[in-house]
Order: sequence, then structure tokens, then C-alpha cells
Amino acid sequence: MARSDPRNRSDYWWDRHMTGLSLLRADFTTHAYPPHSHEAFVVAVTEAGGSVIRSRGVEEEAHRSELFVFNPAEPHEGWMGRSERWLYRSLYLTRDAIAALETALGVEALPYFLTNKLADPDLIEAFLALHRALEQGRDPFRERELLVGSFGVLFGRHGSGGGRIPPAPADRTRLARATALMHGRHGEALRLEEVAAEANLTVFQLIGLFKRTTGLTPHAFLTQVRLNAVCRLLRGDTPLAEVAAATGFYDQSAMTRHFKRCYGMTPRQFALAAQEGRAVMAS
Repeated sequence: MARSDPRNRSDYWWDRHMTGLSLLRADFTTHAYPPHSHEAFVVAVTEAGGSVIRSRGVEEEAHRSELFVFNPAEPHEGWMGRSERWLYRSLYLTRDAIAALETALGVEALPYFLTNKLADPDLIEAFLALHRALEQGRDPFRERELLVGSFGVLFGRHGSGGGRIPPAPADRTRLARATALMHGRHGEALRLEEVAAEANLTVFQLIGLFKRTTGLTPHAFLTQVRLNAVCRLLRGDTPLAEVAAATGFYDQSAMTRHFKRCYGMTPRQFALAAQEGRAVMAS
């Protein structure tokens, strides 16, 4: 038996916004899992190092270039193998979370996976981004978009059976209804499901519609609507402390981060320039 290492660490928590979804972030140097199973559907992504996973009588190495999935109640085990470190992230979807995901994807049942190891670089990055966003827990709209988008691609590319995920219709009228809702309620804690319902689409269809017609995800589009509102308020001399709350950002630091990434300056720089411009025009 491998001896314990005080550097071993694991953090486990339930998601605050989706019932039935839990997450694990583990950093091990000596840990070994005996054969076990979960009632949940499991997705695991190695962030650094690796391990050996055994399932269905097959031993496979887990490392940064592969994603592992386990169907509910599917036995598996894992140990360090040749690696000196195993840093990985897992998501666990119990029945409630699976039901919510089926609704968001527009299917009656999720598919079954005939293999556990998937070599899919795009999906690996998508699930790492999802897990990190859920760990931060600051933007429920983006978190739900990442969750539905990544699981939708996973099931569509690699699942066997289950329901076919219906694609979004190329409908400009539906897009107009969705964007009108975003413009009208950008200052609120808008939910992705509300936007999808306004367009009479599933959440997954809504994501596809926005990507095809605007080149942006719904979250990116909503962020731009909010940034435009920030600019208008800053030109009107609204105090910075009030702007984030009025435009729907999580807090002032989130507003500043998005603003600087998109415009190359901080909201404060923008506001000072607006003040100077008004002074020049008044003189």
C-alpha cells in the first residue's frame, strides 16, 4: 500500500446553481482508488501528471491529452502508476443534474459511452474551463453556457444511443427576440434558460444559434451589451461604484476585467477621458 503524503489534497463541493452536480479537484502524489462506482455520470480531466485507470478489464493511462468518462454505476479504479503527481478535476452528475441537462439539450435520455478514454483536445479544454468557472462560482450565466455546451458536444461526438440533440433553426426572428431580452434586462441577473425560453429554443439550440448568426456565444453577446451600457453610464458621469450593479456585472472587478480585455483600458480611464472631454467642450 502506498504511504500517505501530507501534500495530498482534495477539494469537493456541490454546485450552488445546479442541483445534483458536484465537483472534485484533487492533487495527489500517492493516492490509489480501489474498485468502486458512482451513482453519478462522471467526467474526469487530468490537469497535470497522470495515473492509471482500470475499467471494463482494460488499463489505460490518464494524462493531459485524454478525457475519461464513466457511466452511472460503472466500476473503475485508479492509481499513480509511473507518475509522481496526479492533478485532476472531476464532475459528477446525479439524477437531478442529468434531468436538467436532458431538458437543456432537448433529449429524452442521455447517451451511453462504450469507451472510457477519449482523446479530444477541444473537449478537454472545454471541461477544464467549465470546472474552473464552476470553482469560481461568479457568473451563473457563463457557467450554464459552458456546462450545456461542453456536455452537448461530448454527447454528440462520443455518446452511443440516447436522444439526438436537435440543432437550432437558423431563425433571425428567434435571435431578435433573444437579443431584445438581453438589451432590455441586461442589468438583472439574467438566466440562460430565460433567454432560451424567449426564443422558444433549448439552451443548447440557443448557444448554436448565437454562434452561427453572431459569431459570439450568448454570454459573450450579453457581456458586450453590458459593456456598451457601462460606456453610456460613464459618459454620463455615473460613479464607478454604481455602474457595475446597474449593468449586471457580478462586481466592479469583474466589470473592470471585461472592460479592459475588450477595450484595452480600465473603466476609470474611460471615465476620466469623458470628464476631460466635457470640460473641453464647456470651455
